[in-house]
Amino acid sequence: MRLLNRLNQFQRLWQPSGGDTQHVTVADLAARCFCSERHVRTLLNQLQDAGWLTWHAQSGRGKRGTLSFLVTPESVRSGMMEQVLHKGQHQNALELAQIAPEQLRQLLQPFLGGQWQNDTPTLRIPYYRPLETLQPGFLPGRAEQHLAGQVFAGLTRFTSHSALPQPDLAHHWQISEDGLNWYFFIRSTLHWHNGEPVETAQLQQRLMMLLALPAIRRLFISVKSIELAHTQCIRFVLHTPDYWLAHRLASYCSRLAHPEDTQLGCGPFRISSFKENLVRIESFESYHLSHPLLKAVEFWITPQLFDTELGTSCRHPVQIAIGQQDELVHLRPVSNSISLGFCYLAVKQNSHLTPEQARFLMQLIQQRQLIASLPVDESLITPSIEMIPGWEIPEWPSCDAVTLPPKLTLIYHLPVELHVMAQQLKTHLADLGCELTLVFHDAKNWTGCEVLSEADLIMGDRLIGEAPVYTLEQWLRSDVLWPAVLAENQYTQLQDTLDRVQIHPDETTRSKGLQDVFSELMRDAIVSPLFNYRYQISAPPGVNGIELNAWGWFDFTQAWLPPPTMV
Repeated sequence: MRLLNRLNQFQRLWQPSGGDTQHVTVADLAARCFCSERHVRTLLNQLQDAGWLTWHAQSGRGKRGTLSFLVTPESVRSGMMEQVLHKGQHQNALELAQIAPEQLRQLLQPFLGGQWQNDTPTLRIPYYRPLETLQPGFLPGRAEQHLAGQVFAGLTRFTSHSALPQPDLAHHWQISEDGLNWYFFIRSTLHWHNGEPVETAQLQQRLMMLLALPAIRRLFISVKSIELAHTQCIRFVLHTPDYWLAHRLASYCSRLAHPEDTQLGCGPFRISSFKENLVRIESFESYHLSHPLLKAVEFWITPQLFDTELGTSCRHPVQIAIGQQDELVHLRPVSNSISLGFCYLAVKQNSHLTPEQARFLMQLIQQRQLIASLPVDESLITPSIEMIPGWEIPEWPSCDAVTLPPKLTLIYHLPVELHVMAQQLKTHLADLGCELTLVFHDAKNWTGCEVLSEADLIMGDRLIGEAPVYTLEQWLRSDVLWPAVLAENQYTQLQDTLDRVQIHPDETTRSKGLQDVFSELMRDAIVSPLFNYRYQISAPPGVNGIELNAWGWFDFTQAWLPPPTMV
């Protein structure tokens, strides 16, 4: 990048005097810039023509000339960034920003938040880690799950105004009287992000590819086959009725990419750039539903903006700042809520713990207020009082102290708040004569955790989507946690119970059946929620239409920026 090289050279010229006038030889300047004297003379002429400095040479070899600076490197850098951003050269802007990481906050401040770029509205969000490539099926990160919902579409979808699935790629669906045949009628004007028309056979092919994934197959265990009833209709043939089917198809994990390109979808935004330090999505002109009000959304991957002492804390995706992170006082909280998702503690069955010991342990956590006393920002978490609204944690009768086993093993994964919870629990159990061994699984879920079966206690994070009751059913169906926690006969019985619940067409009946399942799991001290997160989004003035969704993000299709003030 020529601009970057020129700025580097200007910085080398500037640095020795901090911008004060210098009396220096051409040879000294050449050594400072690691180039020949001939090249440094050319460089000085170029920078003088650009209005950055003035150079008055003295005749005679070895004579000192006068070097005066007209601008600062910071002002040059900002001007360059504005220039390349106006041209849409986002990678060049980030390369410019990386010159001086210690000044990154100040440098990026004018370019984050809502901006009009080339007369089109663009939203730039600083983010604390690289985003993982979007893949069909389950994704571990909250940001990736939300992004998948903006890029891809499913046969059905969830919306903020209804817990029931709504039409998406399918404009309508019908169910046979016996519940074994589901017909999804596909819109006739769909397009992939590359402009090609969507063929119903392509959607069927991608659905079959999804069902080949083990976790997705467990979710769709009742599906016998997926067929083309005709050119605009897909038929699901089931072994047994499953009235969660439209919910399953609305989940982010069931959204459909092109069968030959996993990054190509037909959602409201298309992927324009997906790099380690920049992810950019742009509105899709041929989207089949309401078009986005923004032209583009950019994730600027800038770890330097965040407190490294927080590690990989979930603080950043939970409390999103659209703008400069250390200038929150200048931003306005536009939306906040308590997450439906929660961190949980599970007790492995047939382990070193008896049911009485497991119940005593759950009571210990609740009654001694271990969570309320965690050294964590009080604006970040709140102790759980229920699994989801209305599904309260049971209150057991008070019991005398129970002797715990001398040794137990706890396995936990991210977020980082569970580090603190694990240490707190270890300290309290040590006071009771129990040595707790901590094993950290460095991931956001249990996929690939080979030591999960060796745990006595398990702590993790459970995201809850737009349909809370269904999301909990999906958790029991698909998460590898449950075969590891439950005894074989318990797991088989659990799946049989889920099969009996799903056959009821009535939503209320299914919800009550699933509530009974979780009430029993909590009453038997097998699992209990620990704490929920306090979601918050802060934005600068002028960024509108932001409302928190179930993922702690906001629907990019609803955000909008007013036009710049007319002069």
